[in-house]
Amino acid sequence: GILNECSLNREDSWFKSLFVRKVDPRKDAHSHLLAKKEDNNLYKIQFHNVKPECLDAYNKLCEDVLPSIHADPEYPCELVGTWNTWYGEQDQAVHLWRYRGGYPALTDVMNKLRQNKEFMDYRNERGKMLLSRRNQLLLEFSFWNEPVPRSGPNIYELRSYQLRPGTMIEWGNYWARAIEFRQQNHEAVGGFFSQIGSLYMVHHLWAYKDLQSREDTRNAAWQHEGWDEVVYYTVPLIQHMESRIMIPMKSSPLK
Repeated sequence: GILNECSLNREDSWFKSLFVRKVDPRKDAHSHLLAKKEDNNLYKIQFHNVKPECLDAYNKLCEDVLPSIHADPEYPCELVGTWNTWYGEQDQAVHLWRYRGGYPALTDVMNKLRQNKEFMDYRNERGKMLLSRRNQLLLEFSFWNEPVPRSGPNIYELRSYQLRPGTMIEWGNYWARAIEFRQQNHEAVGGFFSQIGSLYMVHHLWAYKDLQSREDTRNAAWQHEGWDEVVYYTVPLIQHMESRIMIPMKSSPLK
């Protein structure tokens, strides 16, 4: 009886182990392990799908209103960049904002904008021009540069990766090493991961002079020892990926 009981217990614990995922005992959320500690920056990325016939009017509306918010010291936010998608989803605008001071800064800006008549008029007008819109709140990876204004003309590539849940730390570990292979032509602009919105999303933002220089720069990375390993180990972490080539709007600090 005792032997039978032991083997049953063993089978029972083996059976249970099939359903228990082994996890490393982490002491902190991945946002704390991967984000910059020294500055409390929060980013918001907005994707606006514009009615094709309204795109020019929409761009003009943004150029009239968004720079004034960016320049006003009352608002603890900065317009990092604003673009139209060239290749990828068509008739789309992408805006990237930085909030210095994290969530309290975001709340402060939102509350002040509700009192701003020019902004509320802009929102009403904008609503008539859009087919859909979505946004995400992001943190920046500690090992990427903070995006700073740059002169142009450049094209920008936004590469967006939907990772398998639970793989963000692994992704960060590989890219902390990989980023050095992609700094040769100062093409790295910013690297972010989502906190609110679609989760386990990573966005890498790159700048190139044109499509050919993008091709040459990306090919050159393969000459670096270790780049192939990064690609080999990070590809299985990805569920879905997307690339957009974007053109800066006139008012974009990233030209």
